[in-house]
Amino acid sequence: MERAKNNLSDAPAELPERLAEALSRERIVPRFVDSYVEEHQRYGLQVHAALYRDLLGLLRREALLAMSVHALDMATREPAARGRSEPRPLARKDATAFRRKFLSSLTRQQKWGMGEALDFQRDLQMYEELIARSATARRRKPFEAANHPFVDRSAFLLDSSFMEKARMAASRALTELETLSANVTANVLRNGTKRGSAGS
Repeated sequence: MERAKNNLSDAPAELPERLAEALSRERIVPRFVDSYVEEHQRYGLQVHAALYRDLLGLLRREALLAMSVHALDMATREPAARGRSEPRPLARKDATAFRRKFLSSLTRQQKWGMGEALDFQRDLQMYEELIARSATARRRKPFEAANHPFVDRSAFLLDSSFMEKARMAASRALTELETLSANVTANVLRNGTKRGSAGS
């Protein structure tokens, strides 16, 4: 109960800012593109500065979607009780409030207009639905790309004529993004709980 209250106050406002900061600091998107270009000699992707900048911007948005989906899933589950292996979801009302505050904070932090905010929310929902659908699919082998909307959409944006190579590169980037998202989310929730406990 204590954690649910803290989640609904500090964390949903702070989490989007921390995710965006970490994404920029760790430079996952530029490293993803640049390493792909080097590995496959696709130097044409970097020739035009304006197009390259646009590509990075589009891929950064996809990365933010992937991190947000992962963070929301993690943040709206209660930690596992002793002796239980699986965390329990928050009550629907608390999860909805957390999500609303998270998206509102993200919109302010990214300085989006209403149209951009709604587009992001639609894409976020689409990501969640596709991920839920693929969760029941067979476990992928190490040499296969992840079955995830970030992988398909980013590969198409990056290099649609080399889709399989681009999907493998995007799959590696997704692993980094989800690890980063998990670390940031855990840190924000832990600090929020400490602040809330100290004040009670």
